[in-house]
Amino acid sequence: MSKDKTKPAATGHPDKDGARRTRNAAATRERILAVASKEFATRGYDGARIDAIVARCKISKNLVYHYFASKEALFIEVMERAYGAMRERQNELSLSGEDPVADMRELVVKTVQHFIDQPDFIQLLSTENLHKAAHIRKSRIIPEMFNPLRNALHDILEQGKRKGVFRQDADWIDLYVSISGLGSYSLSNRYTLSYVLDVDLGAKERVANRVKHVAEMVTSYLCDVKGGAKS
Repeated sequence: MSKDKTKPAATGHPDKDGARRTRNAAATRERILAVASKEFATRGYDGARIDAIVARCKISKNLVYHYFASKEALFIEVMERAYGAMRERQNELSLSGEDPVADMRELVVKTVQHFIDQPDFIQLLSTENLHKAAHIRKSRIIPEMFNPLRNALHDILEQGKRKGVFRQDADWIDLYVSISGLGSYSLSNRYTLSYVLDVDLGAKERVANRVKHVAEMVTSYLCDVKGGAKS
């Protein structure tokens, strides 16, 4: 009589094992991006070292290059991650759609607060500007990430013009540059300004007042309807 050659049923769970490996890979990738963000923000693109990222992540260099083809590829994804965080903040906007002044104030506050909450973002932008945006130009998704903010700003501005509460000559591009500048300058120059002005610009109360101040400056400019009246 021949022996039964039927193999015993597998006891493992390939689907679960595969899902676990996927989660672990995603976690490792995110860890690399988080550490790399700090490295690039602190040392700039040229000064950042893959070896430093490897040491802090406690992984092999080969694993970094398994997920990211090069230092530049890693930096581009760091920038995409940073812009993605800003897009998520914009998604939190609670716009009424009825009151353009209140909606603009909300947009300004959220934008400035993002700069405050994500200081590495400002430093990453600084190092990328030194390279004349050479790296983010290679990203296909960063422009798309900026679209929601651009559209929201444009729509609020145009609604305010139609209702006669915003000046007609206001330009959304100039407006965004002003919001970004007013919101980030005191942060990117915090230490030198704190020294020469003999004040701690990082103090909690000072930061909170700054957010209100920027929002008031922007809305006061926009609501100066006579100042924007066509002759």
